[in-house]
Amino acid sequence: MYKKYEMELAGRTLRVDVDRVAKQANGAVLMHYGDTTVLCTATASEKPREGIDFFPLSVEYNERMYAVGKIPGGFNKREGKASENAILTDRVIDRPMRPLFPKDYRNDVTLENLVLSVDQDCAPELTAMLGAAIATCISDIPFDGPISTTQVGLVDGEFVFNPTADQREASDLALTVASTKEKVIMIEAGANEVPEDKMIEAIFAAHELNQKVIAFIETIVAECGKPKHSYESFAVPQELFDDIQKVVPPQEMEEAVFTDDKQTREENIRQVTEKLEEAFADNEEYLEKLSEAVYQYQKKTVRKMILKDHKRPDGRAIDQIRPLSAEVDLIPRVHGSAMFTRGQTQICTVTTLAPLSEAQRLDGLDERETSKRYMHHYNFPSYSVGETRPSRGPGRREIGHGALAERALIPVLPSESEFPYAIRTVSETFESNGSTSQASVCASSMSLMAAGVPIKSAVAGISAGLVTGETDDDYLVLTDIQGLEDFFGDMDFKVAGTHKGITAIQMDIKIHGLTRPIIEEAIAATKKARTYILDEVMAKTIAEPRPEVGPYAPKIIQMQIDPQKIGDVVGQRGKTINAIIEETGVKIDIEDDGSVSICGTESESMERARRLIEIIVTDFEAGQVLEGKVVSIKEFGAFLEFAPGKEGMVHISKISKQHIKQVEDVLTLGDVVKVVCLGKDKMGRFSFSMKDVAQ
Repeated sequence: MYKKYEMELAGRTLRVDVDRVAKQANGAVLMHYGDTTVLCTATASEKPREGIDFFPLSVEYNERMYAVGKIPGGFNKREGKASENAILTDRVIDRPMRPLFPKDYRNDVTLENLVLSVDQDCAPELTAMLGAAIATCISDIPFDGPISTTQVGLVDGEFVFNPTADQREASDLALTVASTKEKVIMIEAGANEVPEDKMIEAIFAAHELNQKVIAFIETIVAECGKPKHSYESFAVPQELFDDIQKVVPPQEMEEAVFTDDKQTREENIRQVTEKLEEAFADNEEYLEKLSEAVYQYQKKTVRKMILKDHKRPDGRAIDQIRPLSAEVDLIPRVHGSAMFTRGQTQICTVTTLAPLSEAQRLDGLDERETSKRYMHHYNFPSYSVGETRPSRGPGRREIGHGALAERALIPVLPSESEFPYAIRTVSETFESNGSTSQASVCASSMSLMAAGVPIKSAVAGISAGLVTGETDDDYLVLTDIQGLEDFFGDMDFKVAGTHKGITAIQMDIKIHGLTRPIIEEAIAATKKARTYILDEVMAKTIAEPRPEVGPYAPKIIQMQIDPQKIGDVVGQRGKTINAIIEETGVKIDIEDDGSVSICGTESESMERARRLIEIIVTDFEAGQVLEGKVVSIKEFGAFLEFAPGKEGMVHISKISKQHIKQVEDVLTLGDVVKVVCLGKDKMGRFSFSMKDVAQ
């Protein structure tokens, strides 16, 4: 018989079934939130993986289309590779949980989350986050939990927790906060320029609700939790550290890492490592752990320099930003381009504009979101960090960074009615040494303005770091962390926004959570830095969006027609609309509500297409002057085509003011002539005249 636990969470029932399914996993729970159902399991290998110096945690969020009553689209009627949403959910589950596993643990751990059914008012992503934590807590896998996660929306100025589908759509905030019993351990947010003080209030409102869920989880663990298993520790022995310092004294290690050039520092560390390998050539046990020991020695040195001496590896002040520069239009012929450089971090973003029909179609578990018109993609090639490896397409990191920048920029984009384009920005990482995702926000903002996209305001991003000591009060927040400070520090707190407020946050930490003073200080530091970047760099490079799109970008004319006339414009099997496209060379998109977009690069061709559509959908009126092409000649007159699929006839008596014996005396096939509509004849047909056109 399985055990069932329930609590009311944000007005809905959260139910956890233990020992009901997947009993061979180290830990498993069947989660129910409303009608959303997710199976969450935690498994660990019996032995550590050999030859690695990291904790091998794998998180999987598996979407099944049957969860929303759909069969997957495409030829292959089964789920393929993970969707972007699934990958982003993997990351948001991983980030708060990874720091709570032992640092010297090398057993493979997999957290699987299988979405079985979806209630749109109860997010399956949130359900999986809670389930992954509970499954791990009740398992025998070493884990310093429990943790809880809460989502926060902001509707009409009021916070809503774990918002429903309608509330998510109306919300100015999409905030996810994970907490331990004492501290906040993960923050992720997209926001509509929410002020800093409101964001802090939301974070700690979520933290407060998390405490109630943690108390609920502790009840489950007390009754169902397994004793944690012992494991082989891969910690570096203290005697190895002691012997390393005899060969390479702390002062020598400080000199090796104290430089603002990444390549120089890496070369210094390589020489230090070679020196140690030579010193310990006869000690195989030492050599096996030397790489990890050198890493730990660097980490200890950097942290001591920052925290105790207030010295950063590149010599900057604690709140100083690295040298900044920016430029636009560096790439010819593209629709918009900009490059942003911060120290040894350099991003170039290219903007491409297209008709709305080019928007990305989505086939996922969210039944409301079926497409998106703004796409931000981020690429991180190996040359950007001076390495060589084959490109295998975007990994989870690239997808995550792209989504973060996309989230940061969406709040300032114009509406479809204001700017009827699909928009794609691609950030190419030319050089990387810390916080490329936030550099891509800056570059993308300028690239959009250079492309003539009327964004509401510029967006900049910056990252703050953290080094902590032995107590909660012993810490130092760093502005604009470089790679080394991210690598050896405790936090990467990315914040993007405008002058008005925050548009995106992503917080990664390696410790067991942050106190409120640290979070407040980090948000204040990023606001100060963001304001400086916006005013002193970006505004001086491009102050506002260009008034129109560039010469190589497609132009779009929008018009509205009676939805009842759509069939006339399309024609049988698309014959009419294809004829217009072939004649003018434009692209035409028609929506069910009668909105028409005409896209092209030549205004004359676009205007011609617009006139043809107007003729097709407009009933002829007496006195209307039209231009038509002779497509058929009969004894009694000529038939003219005014637009594809729309013809009229000129009687032989109406062709010329002089008497003519036959139509061919004046007209031949293919002639283009002007006529005036005379109204309807006795049989109700429209009559046209060439001879009555005013000269």
